[in-house]
Amino acid sequence: MKTQVSASVRITPALHARVITLAEARQRTPHAIMVQAIESFVSREEQREALRQEAKAAHEHYMQTGLHLTNAEVVDWIDKIIQGEKAPMPKCHI
Repeated sequence: MKTQVSASVRITPALHARVITLAEARQRTPHAIMVQAIESFVSREEQREALRQEAKAAHEHYMQTGLHLTNAEVVDWIDKIIQGEKAPMPKCHI
């Protein structure tokens, strides 16, 4: 069994009522609904942060090297792939 910690979260009575209603409809406990909600939110935000860090690194790389693709080059490449071609990604350029 995983070790668990307790955490206290204050929510409005209206939100609490919504959680209870959903828990009853799903035949689950309010606790289970809240844990699932927190897990889903944290997972989504971790993915979002990873994408943000990737974009930041790509921008820093571009600023250092000047290498890039234009929007038209990317759109042309994607169009070829959509049409079933095995088109290699265009080479980045300055």
